[in-house]
Amino acid sequence: MGHSTIVEEKFIFTPEAKRKIIILLGVGIFLFIVGLWLATKGGHDDHAEGHSHAATQQLVASIDEAVAHEDHTEGEHHHGTATWLKRMYTTLWMNNIYFVGLGIIGLFFVAIQYAAQAGWSAGVKRIPLAMGHWLPVAFGLTVVLWFISNHDIFHWTHSYLYDKSGSSYDEIIDGKAPYFYWPGEPGGFPIFYIARMVIFFGMWYWFFTMIKKNMMAEDIEGDSKYWFKNRSISAWFLVFFAVSSSVAAWDWVMSIDTHWFSTMFGWYVFASWWVTALAMITLIVVYLKEAGYLKVVNANHLHDLGKFVFAFSIFWTYIWFSQFLLIYYANIPEETVYFIERMSTSPYSWIFFTNLIMNFVLPFLLLMTRDAKRHLSMLKVVCPIIIVGHWFDFYNMVTPGVMQNDGGLGLLEIGTAFIFLAAFLWITLSSLSKMPLFGKNHPLLEESLHHHI
Repeated sequence: MGHSTIVEEKFIFTPEAKRKIIILLGVGIFLFIVGLWLATKGGHDDHAEGHSHAATQQLVASIDEAVAHEDHTEGEHHHGTATWLKRMYTTLWMNNIYFVGLGIIGLFFVAIQYAAQAGWSAGVKRIPLAMGHWLPVAFGLTVVLWFISNHDIFHWTHSYLYDKSGSSYDEIIDGKAPYFYWPGEPGGFPIFYIARMVIFFGMWYWFFTMIKKNMMAEDIEGDSKYWFKNRSISAWFLVFFAVSSSVAAWDWVMSIDTHWFSTMFGWYVFASWWVTALAMITLIVVYLKEAGYLKVVNANHLHDLGKFVFAFSIFWTYIWFSQFLLIYYANIPEETVYFIERMSTSPYSWIFFTNLIMNFVLPFLLLMTRDAKRHLSMLKVVCPIIIVGHWFDFYNMVTPGVMQNDGGLGLLEIGTAFIFLAAFLWITLSSLSKMPLFGKNHPLLEESLHHHI
């Protein structure tokens, strides 16, 4: 099959596809409003199964006085914000961080392919590239949401925790103050923290625009120098990403439970982001194939994507288990509270176990055979399971730390997820429609066409 037979393809974002996304958005907004209204009424899904709360409180108290003290100070100062409002902030923050991952991993996937000089992926690289267009939106949302909701989501933002003479002084959090506030005063404006947020998004977006610019130039000029440029840019990006993705995980998720920490956490959030984005990329490829696009992609490429999804579901489980085992088995009292809170309080407890079934057991069993990874029908089953499963994963990372015993999973949370998903799909697909579906001048396209496994 020579170059002459490769026909450049353009994705057309059809009115039909747009209509479906707008319907998804409409349903999301409707559910969000109804869910919020129910929450203001102390809705039915607010305090489902309250019976386990008392048991949890006893456990928490017996585990560690310091943790009980923290809960106490939380209670003292949190009468200001209504539960429903905190719940809204929590779900907005959680969904935002989940989708930040889809945007940044889009770029990460492209960079990995360049750095590894991979040929097989030449036909699918534009899909993760399109996902990267979410980054500027994610930046805006992250900054705005942080400034609106920081006192409700991040306990460490309260200035009274750093007042040595006050009754609520927290020695542990005060010890961590420089990480948030340097070079300013503890309890003031978190200069260092916000600077990291701006630098990370700024650098990610800069790398994204550079790589995209070279990919587009290669389409027009057909010179392999652009591929070599991207290879070196990607290598630098991967070094920066290794540090920034971990620190972002500490900043935006782990610092919610300020007393708790895990040395595995950067890896854990990355693993969750990575496998979710792989499932999203695969799902978009599958739908494009079904719509008659991507002639250059065959069962062998699907097999590779399926292997990625399969392998990294297991990788995520390995990280999950390592984090769990180190804390639970070593019985580090000040750390175990994190898991006890999630394992024995509703609704977190059923999500805790559902998480493992959806993100490990099902992908493992369903994608185990060679055929399963090569068939569109099976990939269409497994990828959505993983996408929803890791949404649960992020829910359980964020919500218990903020809401403690008042967490709910109802229309409000589902509606928010639909709104974010609709916006994300709109931006991804409209970006995809503005460029060729694959680089016809990609130096490794020929290798990809003859790819066989």
